[in-house]
Amino acid sequence: MSAATFTPIAEHAQPMTEAQRTWRIAAIALLSTRIIQGFIYWGGGSRRFIYAPSKLDPSGAHSWMANKFQTAMPGALLGMDHIIGFMLQHFYLLYAGVILFSAAELVVGLMLMTGLMTRIAALASMGFSVLLMLMFGWQGATCIDEWTMAACNLAMGTTLLLGGGGAYSLDNMFVRRNPGLADRPWFRWMSGSLPLPQTDAGFQKLALGLLAFVLVFNIGTYNYYRGSVLTPFHGGPVSPTKHHLALSQATLLPDGSVRFHVYLNGGTPEAPVHVVVADLSDSDNHVVAHWDAANLSKLPAASFANDYAYNKFGPGPFGIRAPMGAAATVTLPAVNAGHTADAKLLRLTDVDGQTFTAPLQTGLDRSNAVRPNATVNDVRCLSLGSEDTSAHRLRT
Repeated sequence: MSAATFTPIAEHAQPMTEAQRTWRIAAIALLSTRIIQGFIYWGGGSRRFIYAPSKLDPSGAHSWMANKFQTAMPGALLGMDHIIGFMLQHFYLLYAGVILFSAAELVVGLMLMTGLMTRIAALASMGFSVLLMLMFGWQGATCIDEWTMAACNLAMGTTLLLGGGGAYSLDNMFVRRNPGLADRPWFRWMSGSLPLPQTDAGFQKLALGLLAFVLVFNIGTYNYYRGSVLTPFHGGPVSPTKHHLALSQATLLPDGSVRFHVYLNGGTPEAPVHVVVADLSDSDNHVVAHWDAANLSKLPAASFANDYAYNKFGPGPFGIRAPMGAAATVTLPAVNAGHTADAKLLRLTDVDGQTFTAPLQTGLDRSNAVRPNATVNDVRCLSLGSEDTSAHRLRT
């Protein structure tokens, strides 16, 4: 055996060259990365199937995964908000998607931890990272926590795709038992115990291409969410810390009641919004109708026509309460009927003192009124008269 060759990986296999041995050592160095990357996805799937099955139970009031998807909708990128909204209104599609995604996380995590078809599993983990970034990357109360997780997982998956699984893997066991697999390009592209079947120049181009993708995607989304790359730091088009209510189609009905559509399209999913005051004011900004927290807390369930069956607007202990992503058509009962005819503006105030306004239409304009079953996308098309339309344009 020459100085450039080393112990073969199987009795009748060809000896490893120095380059192959170097590759093998590099892949072993990635062992902790592979196992922890696998455990991250295994943990996500196992929590839902084994340790916290309520996450897959549609009857769960707040633990069901649909609630989490709805919290992601306001800041989701590249049309994912429309996809989430569509799935939320089609239960069987939503349920199948949640089950399949959870099962895929479970399987891919197990494959990475055991080193089974490592490169295919790493490629799938990259897809998960991209999908999760597009949905949840904007969230994080103290920093963009979801971005950090997805960005790191994308880089880890890319590294494992290139480097493979190393010696301590099922991929390697298969090669030891059947050395002929080492000569099959399809096996080397899918598994991870041997170098990719490429020239040095080809491998370098692939690695640099993947690096470019990871850099553009990760840094581009970071700049979009927070700046600090090409622009100064900012709170993002959708704030993950400060609640924001988009009001549209506020209408003063003939009986003196008020109907409007409201969408909680900013803030943290960790805490609901509490609307503690609703007012109507005239053109001189004089309040002509007022609902305080006690009035709002006593609103019947029939006053809320929610767009989705999961996160909902409804009466709470401190007024109107809603978790992140909730959208509904709300009707406030008539008060001070003798003066509301002069009302021009609807104003909601939350528990933090923030106010949100929408101009009032007089009478029920059926050509523009929001339907009780209207979706968030419908509201976006109808909200051109609201001061909050700039927030809608940022997301569409």
